[in-house]
Amino acid sequence: MNGDWLLRGRDGRLSVYLPSGDAVLCRAERGPGGLWSAPRKIGGDQKLHPGQLGIGQGADGYAHLVTWRPTAARESGLVHSTHFRPRLAALDWNPIGHPDKKGDRTGVPSLAVDAQGRAHVFVRNTQGGVSMLAQREKGGWDPWRDLKGSDVHEDLAAVTGESGTVELYAAVSGAILHWRQLEPGAQPVLEEAMEARVRPGTLRALATSPESTTLFYTDDSGDLSAWRPGSKPIPLLASAGPGPVSAVRCELDGYDCTLLAQRSASGRVAFAAYPTEQEAAGAWWTESGPQLPADAEVSLTLDEDERVAAATASPSTGQLLVTRRKAEAGLALEAWREV
Repeated sequence: MNGDWLLRGRDGRLSVYLPSGDAVLCRAERGPGGLWSAPRKIGGDQKLHPGQLGIGQGADGYAHLVTWRPTAARESGLVHSTHFRPRLAALDWNPIGHPDKKGDRTGVPSLAVDAQGRAHVFVRNTQGGVSMLAQREKGGWDPWRDLKGSDVHEDLAAVTGESGTVELYAAVSGAILHWRQLEPGAQPVLEEAMEARVRPGTLRALATSPESTTLFYTDDSGDLSAWRPGSKPIPLLASAGPGPVSAVRCELDGYDCTLLAQRSASGRVAFAAYPTEQEAAGAWWTESGPQLPADAEVSLTLDEDERVAAATASPSTGQLLVTRRKAEAGLALEAWREV
């Protein structure tokens, strides 16, 4: 999964989106902080390719999902669905084409939603660059746009800044590329390439100030680093595990903090927090919860009371665990519970 798959809807309920075989399933709280619904299939009965799901959410609380479906022998196309509220049915999967007009899957899509509620879909193309498809404000989609680049790794990290414009990060051999919209609705332009040796599959971006987004990635030495374009990357701490981190901004004891979570090498969830954009203050991992399967992923969000909520999901076992921050000082969490 690419993006945050634990989301808070417009009604305050938490929901999760999980690939399952040839479908995507949604589970949602029946009430804020309450019991959870049984899994429901998203987007109708169309058969999808397993995995390769991109997820994004706009300021309006609507969830957008993009994935691949088979269209013909050795050919595939992307489809998009919007989910307005966790307890309602999502829209049916809508075909949105292929970055090269036709062909097989080219990479895992990444998704960001701008301030006007328009989804922007990014995916690697067969030339090794990045292509983008954006919704029109009054419905429909603009044509596919080639953002260029070469030898781009499959995993991309799209993010919406506090200004409401969309940015994209991608790793290539020995560097990270950064695209940014100069104004709402414009085609993102490649602004910077920063030398870095990135472990595949470890990019995650977060809006951290009105001017900046921050990219988190693991380098080939195993260090988790933070990078804001226009500056040098800052090593934070050794990566807790092999996959990407999940990141969210939250208030801890009156401070604007960035909280990171990652499945650790020991199999538990590791958390680390530090004052937002103050990486020099330092951070350290604290583990929580039971041991998880090797394929378990972690996602973070804020609940209806602006408390941190976390979830872990394992595709192999179907296990879904959730927790919330206790109503007390620090980052004390409730006991993890299976839903």
